[in-house]
Amino acid sequence: MATLDDLRRTADRLPGSEERAATGGAAWFVRNKLYAWECHPWPSIPEDVRAIVATELVVGVKVADPVDALALVQMAPDVFLRTTTPWGEPKIAFRMAGIEGDHLAELVTEAWRVQAPKYLVREFDELDRG
Repeated sequence: MATLDDLRRTADRLPGSEERAATGGAAWFVRNKLYAWECHPWPSIPEDVRAIVATELVVGVKVADPVDALALVQMAPDVFLRTTTPWGEPKIAFRMAGIEGDHLAELVTEAWRVQAPKYLVREFDELDRG
């Protein structure tokens, strides 16, 4: 089971990443673009999903394409939630209790890649290879 500390460790190694307190909890940005966040049970979330978000830790991340989000939901519907709000698409939310640390790191890193400027992605790739 992954934790917010695991998410923080991944985000801390991503160039330009910044954690901020948000209304719903912690959120991570790269150059003022949101890429990961703690989900909050907002009234705009469908009732069944809101019940999950209200009782356990759920994190949302940006994805490159809505098809990627759909594939994750189909792969593990007990972990990945079908929808939260219509804002900020494409994205995916998932139950932290169902995510392993390696998969969390992959999801957060890919979300960062979606939002990061190309020069930061190049910088990260060069550090990762070196």
